[in-house]
This record gives sequence, C-alpha cells and structure tokens, in this order.
Amino acid sequence: MNTLSRDQFDVAVAEWTNRCSDYKSIQNLIPTNYVFNFDTEQTDWMAAQNKYTEFCAEIGVHEGKLVAILCPLDSRGQKLIVDKLPYSPLKELEGDLKLQETEQYVVIKNAVLSKDLQRTDYDSDTFFPVSSQPMLAQDKAIDAIETWRNDGMTWFYRECSEFKGSRIFRKFYVPAKDLTPTKAGLYRIVASFGLKYSEIYQRVLPTLIFISFYKELQGGSIQTITNTYDWSQPCPPMCPFN
Repeated sequence: MNTLSRDQFDVAVAEWTNRCSDYKSIQNLIPTNYVFNFDTEQTDWMAAQNKYTEFCAEIGVHEGKLVAILCPLDSRGQKLIVDKLPYSPLKELEGDLKLQETEQYVVIKNAVLSKDLQRTDYDSDTFFPVSSQPMLAQDKAIDAIETWRNDGMTWFYRECSEFKGSRIFRKFYVPAKDLTPTKAGLYRIVASFGLKYSEIYQRVLPTLIFISFYKELQGGSIQTITNTYDWSQPCPPMCPFN
C-alpha cells in the first residue's frame, strides 16, 4: 500500500498549493485523460479509520506527480491524526474504463375471477427501478468525464490567469459510501476528474467521480445496479470544515 508520512503529506499538499497559480506546471502535472487508482487495501483502511459521513481526498504533489491522498475524518468532520496516509498518483489507465448500469423492471399482472370463474377484472402495472443508494446516472458521469477530458485545461487556464489559482481545488469531500462495496467482489476503485455546472455557484466546478470495479457485475430485483457513485465536493469553494 502506497502511503505518505505526516511530514511527506504536509510537503505534498504545500507543493500543490504553490503550483496552483502556475498554468504551465499544471499542464505538466495533469494530463486530462489520467485517473487515480485505489486498491482494496487502501479503501479497506480508509473505511475502518473514517468516522464521518464523508472522507477527505487531499490533492498534493509527490515525487513530481499529482497525488490524491485519503484522509479519514472524525465524528465531527475534522481530520484524524494518523501516522500514514494512503495515496494514489495520477496515471494513465491500463485498459478501457467500463461504466455499467443495469436497470431491471417488474411487471405485476392482476386478475380477478368471480366465484363462478368468470374474469371480472384484469390489469397490468410496470414498476420502474428505484435506487437503493446514492448513485450517479451513468450518462451524467460520462458527460462530466468527457467534459474534463476536452475542457479541463481551459478551465485551469482561466482559473490561473484570472484568479491566480485561488479557486482551484485543494481537496475533495467524498461520500463515505463510495468506499463501501455494495456486494462481494470489489477489487479496485478508479477516481476520475470531471467537470459539471453548479447552479449554486453559477459556474463550472471540478469533481472526482469514484467508479467501483467488481469481479462480476450482476443485477438484483426492483433496483438499479451500477458501478458508478456520487459526485465529490471540491474545496474551494465547498469547504465546510475550514
């Protein structure tokens, strides 16, 4: 498991902050088709340590690479003090990224026979899928990832040139359920950057989209099964505990 010591963590976070106003440096650090990869050892550690409904993914620079660092939070949403913090460097995908969403429908047919066995009523209802957990629609995920792929550097250029990097993300707050397997067979989680428009802030904001990979994806009844999870919240501007 790749980990950083507390001192290495502090240096990595400070290095990213220092580079946020330098567009050329960001260009070299962040190919927009690269992602973060977390294995189950890292996500299991995080799930065991974290005490809050969200956890924090701090962004840093370590050994010349952009990294996402998993930081557990206590029950009040403050960072827990731990000796080692798991991290993943931003890197190219090793293969295709498959997003799968399965929707299952249930058709219920009702028939009524009278006591002399004559049909007196018949109807049919279709019940559409109901999500059993917070999830991100697959089409929205693909759109956000493709927007980042195509326009991510334009977003950085504007932030660097007009706002000196002050509005560029330093961390993300991520729903803790993103690290909880919905079933057996989870073997890795990929986190991809995305871009989406925020009605609240009236501007495009980055996000991290966590995608779970299972050894076998299969459906259940009257629910939507997917391997794509929630949006995360960038800080800034969404910094509830700062």
